[in-house]
Amino acid sequence: MHQPAITGSGVFTPSQIITNDELVVAFNAYADKFNAENAEAIAAGETEALSHSSAEFILSASGIEQRYVMEKESILNPDIMFPKLRSRQDSEPGIMAEMAMDACAKALAQAGRTAGEVDLVICAASNHERAYPAIAVEIQDLLGAGGFAFDMNVACSSATFGLQAAADMIRAGSVKCALVVNPEICSGHLEWRDRDCHFIFGDVCTATVIERAEAAKGAHFLVHSTKCATQFSNNIRNNNGYLRRSHTDMEDRRDMQFMQNGRKVFKEVLPLVVNHIQGHLTEAGASADDLKRLWLHQANKSMNDFIGRKVLGRVPEDGEQPNILQDYANTSSAGSIIAFSKFSDDLQPGDKGVICSFGAGYSVGSVLVERA
Repeated sequence: MHQPAITGSGVFTPSQIITNDELVVAFNAYADKFNAENAEAIAAGETEALSHSSAEFILSASGIEQRYVMEKESILNPDIMFPKLRSRQDSEPGIMAEMAMDACAKALAQAGRTAGEVDLVICAASNHERAYPAIAVEIQDLLGAGGFAFDMNVACSSATFGLQAAADMIRAGSVKCALVVNPEICSGHLEWRDRDCHFIFGDVCTATVIERAEAAKGAHFLVHSTKCATQFSNNIRNNNGYLRRSHTDMEDRRDMQFMQNGRKVFKEVLPLVVNHIQGHLTEAGASADDLKRLWLHQANKSMNDFIGRKVLGRVPEDGEQPNILQDYANTSSAGSIIAFSKFSDDLQPGDKGVICSFGAGYSVGSVLVERA
């Protein structure tokens, strides 16, 4: 059995930013337009009027101040309010594979590896731009990597589930060097016309190199153990898929995009995640006192603050549970990896931490690592 280690990570950040103020202007214009067009139905009590959003409401509800997106103009157009991404020829790289190239190059450079040394690529993300051929195989081809590749989707937990899959294959000896890639175009499945969620998501891509520890070329993180769990719930759901055109009643139904029952998610997911991390530490022979860092899924500041307090048994000190969602918003599976990539270099040999992501499914995955 080989010891797996994370030897590199990288983040691709889109160039376009939407601030809360910009988002509110667009949403409120849409709400006014909707209310005017449906004035009679609203007066008759047949339709509910849309309320305005505000930057203060968004920050209070989520801790988010801005988000990066692949295409901004159409999202902020009250007549469109979704990203318009150009169609690509089959001979061109897909947009997810294109995003992946930047993140993978950064992760490989940090690991001191070339793409030719990679023998496994996992594209782990909440949504994939096509069913087949696998995005991971396209990434493998564009990189010039060897071995094999496959896609996987466990919603917001995709990155940690991908890390477990890669770590298990490293341990077993079936691969030597893997890339786990998380291209998330969350702006495409968000319903920007819904006041309760229009501010939640942003776009990004992360990549992580995981390989045999004895082959590491520099500072790295030993992967001591991984743990994943799922529990079915409808409280976070997206019903848009390849069967959409087969369902004659799904013409622009609200459930074709991201939906959640926020209160139930908050109430049910938080104890699930806390118990998961605590159980993982116990199984690994570790305790909260051993942890120097918690790199959590970046969905909501209040959720992360709660998890940090419960897991550590106290209010986390500055830097112990870093948040990046104020800048990136919720980037689904990529959030915990952004936090890890940006807030891990300062740890010293022997310092331990947990990467944890959680979300729809419900699903939760955690990775216990140690700086080496």
